[in-house]
Amino acid sequence: MRITGEGQDVDEIRADEIRGDEIRGDEIRGKAEGTATVPLSVLDLVTVGQGRTATQALRTSVDIARLAERRGFHRYWVAEHHSMPGVASSSPAVILAHLAAHTERIRLGSGGVMLPNHAPLVIAEQFGTLEAMAPGRIDLGLGRAPGTDGATAAALRRTDRLGEGAEDFPQQLAELTRFLDDDFPDGHHYARIHAVPGPVQATAEGGVQSAARPPIWLLGSSGFSARLAGVLGLPFAFAHHFSAQNTVPALDLYRESFRPSAVLDAPYALIGVSALAADDEREARRQVLSGALSMVRLRTGRPGLVPTPEEAEAYTFSPMEREFVDSWLVNIVHGTADEVRTGLDDLAKRTGADELMITANAHGGEARLRSYELIADAYGLPTA
Repeated sequence: MRITGEGQDVDEIRADEIRGDEIRGDEIRGKAEGTATVPLSVLDLVTVGQGRTATQALRTSVDIARLAERRGFHRYWVAEHHSMPGVASSSPAVILAHLAAHTERIRLGSGGVMLPNHAPLVIAEQFGTLEAMAPGRIDLGLGRAPGTDGATAAALRRTDRLGEGAEDFPQQLAELTRFLDDDFPDGHHYARIHAVPGPVQATAEGGVQSAARPPIWLLGSSGFSARLAGVLGLPFAFAHHFSAQNTVPALDLYRESFRPSAVLDAPYALIGVSALAADDEREARRQVLSGALSMVRLRTGRPGLVPTPEEAEAYTFSPMEREFVDSWLVNIVHGTADEVRTGLDDLAKRTGADELMITANAHGGEARLRSYELIADAYGLPTA
């Protein structure tokens, strides 16, 4: 089959290459807790605010992961970004290993690893290791964008031919899946290469290793990955938090394209949502404004640490910057806990999303922790 998206043809890929024989639907589908209509999860960018260190940001990530586990959030993902001082999540696999050591039950995963930046075998080895560390708790979310600017992408990939990564995404995905399942056909030039830890250890003499491996999710902010995920029968995660205008069309395309697979018998889509709750509406506005100023600087080539709410309040936005901020804040669900709950419920209903993955972009870890606690309380999520 040929898959066309965004005016671009990509090479052939067969759905039967994405086998997932050891993946169960209950490893993908979450369970709504409390009064939530869909499962709630967490997306962590490991943000670093002015006057804070990466060490503090990573400690906050552990605190949020523990809170999320205790309060019944379904999964906790971290996203790959590069060359951004205010985002300390350049190495998802390393962070996930750390979080796995500090949690016991919550699903952990990448939201996502940018596949064109890495050799598929390296990702298979990293996530096979994570699966061995935390069996049955690891998700492998994949994106086809670089997660950074072109120059940084070139430094990561050691090439200036950046377009090849996106164009070759389906083939890289098929190769990665073969490594994860250890099932290259006889005669293939990688047939004797094995991702370890992995299924080869189950088939080796005396092997008792489980053949299970992390489920693959496709991530996107437009229609290409939505259609590819549908054709391959994979779960899909859409970046509503920075591409809200494309959310409904992309989810519609995913559902229309969906074909049952060994992984899923019906579509399953989550959306990433920017949401921040505070004890009062003014404080919520202060917190999200600092994140908006951070985005202004990023979009104008001035990436830095996340500014304080005080700096954001005192900042004089140009007319163009103010227009951007206003449009940015429209898509951030913020306010009191009840206001955020209403906004999230409305969004779930409007999009038909099967799961909401909440990201809180604020200067300090305290505000982010408080937000997740308030949202959990608003939905009556478990407290143990």
